[in-house]
Amino acid sequence: MVTIRLARHGAKKNPFFHVTVADRTAKRDGRFIERIGFYNPVARGQDERMRIDLERVDYWLSVGARPSERARQLIDSARRAAAAQSA
Repeated sequence: MVTIRLARHGAKKNPFFHVTVADRTAKRDGRFIERIGFYNPVARGQDERMRIDLERVDYWLSVGARPSERARQLIDSARRAAAAQSA
């Protein structure tokens, strides 16, 4: 089974997450199939907080990938932001 989840990177007390598509049995920060975005929870000023490729998310969801709970929240947030920009 394939899952969409976060892989933690960054330094101690300065987290940075890659949104990845990976096999469920792979380690959290290990092997992945595709990197589809990032999330920076400590972004300040002009730093970009989140970027997710929603077309790739839709593709992976269509072939049966299941997002983790936190990844699902981030995807929903990215969809709302994209809708607000296009309106």
